[in-house]
Amino acid sequence: MTLAARLRETLGPASVFEAAEDVIVYEYDYGLDRAMPDVVALPRSTADVQLIVREAQAAGVPIIARGAGTGISGGAVPAQGGIVVSLARMNRVLEIDADNRCAVVQPGVVNLDLSKLAEPYGLFFAPDPSSQKVSTIGGNIANNAGGPHCLSLGVTVNHILGVELVRHDGSVVRLGGKAPDGPGMDLTGVVVGSEGTLGVVTEATVRLLPLPEAVRTTLALFASVDAASAAVSDLIGRGVVPSALEMMDRLALSAIEAAFHAGYPPEAGAVLLVEVDGLLEQVENQAAIVDAVCRDAGAIEIRLAASDEERARLWAARKGAASAMGRIAPNYYLHDAVVPRTRLPTILAQVVEIGQRYDLPIANLFHAGDGNLHPMILFDVRQEGILERVMAAGREILTRCVEAGGTITGEHGVGLEKQDFMPLIFSADDLEVMARVRTAIDPSGNFNPAKVLPTPEHTRTQMRPKAAPSRIPEGMWV
Repeated sequence: MTLAARLRETLGPASVFEAAEDVIVYEYDYGLDRAMPDVVALPRSTADVQLIVREAQAAGVPIIARGAGTGISGGAVPAQGGIVVSLARMNRVLEIDADNRCAVVQPGVVNLDLSKLAEPYGLFFAPDPSSQKVSTIGGNIANNAGGPHCLSLGVTVNHILGVELVRHDGSVVRLGGKAPDGPGMDLTGVVVGSEGTLGVVTEATVRLLPLPEAVRTTLALFASVDAASAAVSDLIGRGVVPSALEMMDRLALSAIEAAFHAGYPPEAGAVLLVEVDGLLEQVENQAAIVDAVCRDAGAIEIRLAASDEERARLWAARKGAASAMGRIAPNYYLHDAVVPRTRLPTILAQVVEIGQRYDLPIANLFHAGDGNLHPMILFDVRQEGILERVMAAGREILTRCVEAGGTITGEHGVGLEKQDFMPLIFSADDLEVMARVRTAIDPSGNFNPAKVLPTPEHTRTQMRPKAAPSRIPEGMWV
């Protein structure tokens, strides 16, 4: 009896798929890499996940946990086949504990839905990736997701108090809990950001924060990216850490405003979207500093969001920016790297030069406050040889960021996309220690294999899509 047949007996025919027309939609995430799974299973409980893991281990096949498929680094792509465990049906909020300011959720809970459910209690979940309308808590945990409002509040790892983890033998272990600082090693912190290589998270205890008393959102217009970058460095240097500090360049602005009509000036060289929140007195003081710093840096104009509706429009347009890029090109490659804030002008100039040299338009919109760049390389996959140019430009951008003292990912993860770049920031000894930790927790090596740590080159080349349009999934078209 096949693995799929055995699982179907217990989970039911509506929870296990193996036909090519059913599993093909699980061969890719939001990135460029893809590979077909052999089986897809959709559990509804921890017990279901335990069963799937045990059966998969008995069959000796890879086990790939999957959230909403919004990852950009190929982390949920089944690089060596095997079984994809989609956690989409494990989508219940099990508890909102307002007294302890936390919630207990299954991994398939959508990020924004959690904040909406916590809002009546005066609470919210801080990590807010641009995909928060669809991305799930389990995927946020896997990649240690960030978002615009993580500048002052921290990324996902700072908001996960504990997890329930199904291990390689199907057993369950609970790490952490509602107590904020438990004794011993921070194993919860090891799991967050491990990209599904250590087990399957089936439950999470997450920190909830109080909604701020006051919020002020400012849009500052600049003639150039250099001037906007100077304002970023000066603002942080003044000791003000906004809740969000985003930058967009002219190419990004032109597409965003045409799509959303949210009030972004397409004629500006760059804009900063700056948000401060907290107690009313604190917000008023910080907002005055924001205005002064932006003016000193040469801001052409400073606009204040006059209402909650205007603020919501600005943020909806910023978070929907990726879809707006379809006005420029039918495809895009969204990169993710981090550089010191003081190096932003230099690196952004290099990004522009790289785009010109490879004849590729690159739109820049990113979390400027923490130097987390997201250059979007825009292209048409139907053009002969275009993917080779796109990947070459992406490699060069990433290398320049590392040379500037940065790193290869701020929030998207390593996955398949960036594992070849790991030796740029880690020594051979570092990588060996990581491999030993991984083996100690998952001695089978079957949880999401061929991810994060470098693998032989032939593994990567098999993953790369061909230039033919038929190889590009629907999700790649904007």
